[in-house]
Amino acid sequence: MTPYPVNMDVRPAVEAFFDDATNTISYIVKDPTSEACAIIDSVMDIDYAAGRITYDHADALIARITEMGGKLEWIIETHVHADHLSAAPYIQQKLGGKIGVGEKIMVVQETFGKVFNEGTEFQRDGSQFDALFKDGDTYEIGNMQGFAMYTPGHTPACMVHVIGNAAFAGDTLFMPDGGSARADFPGGDAGELYDSIQKVLTLPDDMRLFMCHDYGPNGRDIAWETSVGEEKAHNIHVGGGKTKEEFVKFRTERDAQLAVPKLIIPSLQVNMRAGEVPTDDNGNPMLKVPVNGL
Repeated sequence: MTPYPVNMDVRPAVEAFFDDATNTISYIVKDPTSEACAIIDSVMDIDYAAGRITYDHADALIARITEMGGKLEWIIETHVHADHLSAAPYIQQKLGGKIGVGEKIMVVQETFGKVFNEGTEFQRDGSQFDALFKDGDTYEIGNMQGFAMYTPGHTPACMVHVIGNAAFAGDTLFMPDGGSARADFPGGDAGELYDSIQKVLTLPDDMRLFMCHDYGPNGRDIAWETSVGEEKAHNIHVGGGKTKEEFVKFRTERDAQLAVPKLIIPSLQVNMRAGEVPTDDNGNPMLKVPVNGL
């Protein structure tokens, strides 16, 4: 395994922004010693039935960074989300910063380029993004160093981003009482997901873990922060020493019962383009609906 440059002495300031429509949590991660910051997993609002896109959630992130006098250096996607649309290009236009994602985005682009019958003009080389992270790659946010951990299983391009004593789990893990994400999307694999979670759980027990989604299981209030130690001890899907075989059996049976995410069709088309909405031959924003294609 790649020796990751963990530095628990660095304590970034983390602000969470919950999106009720998609149960997504976006984050502003700020270097406490400078104005530099990053956004992780932004959301673009969509009224899918009306075909209308707006930017209230992204505007809240922009307003907060402007208020704090922040300098946005990175807009990071933990993976190609299937349940919400990224607002990365909109935010970049307003505040700058580089858009980054895992290098396996190319696998996702190849898979869903076929599903959505994209033409040769759709590049499948990740060039829509400013940076493609490999396992163990590092980057700077002011005086802080972040690094990417490759954590496939939910999708082939999933990465957990670790910045000081804070790790952003994407969909690899949920809160302890939420378990883990599904592994039945094209390119997903329950066994890989188990291995990826075990890799995350080798981080220090007091590493802060921030979730990308929370659904308030059993009626509890929405929550998004836990720790590696809490996940190891109490995660209902992998905690307490559950075996890979147990996890794969449970995850496979569970996934077979789950509905398709409501926004998967627009989300995949937009997010594999780094948040850009596809256009028709006349340059008008346009989404496709593949019939029996997913």
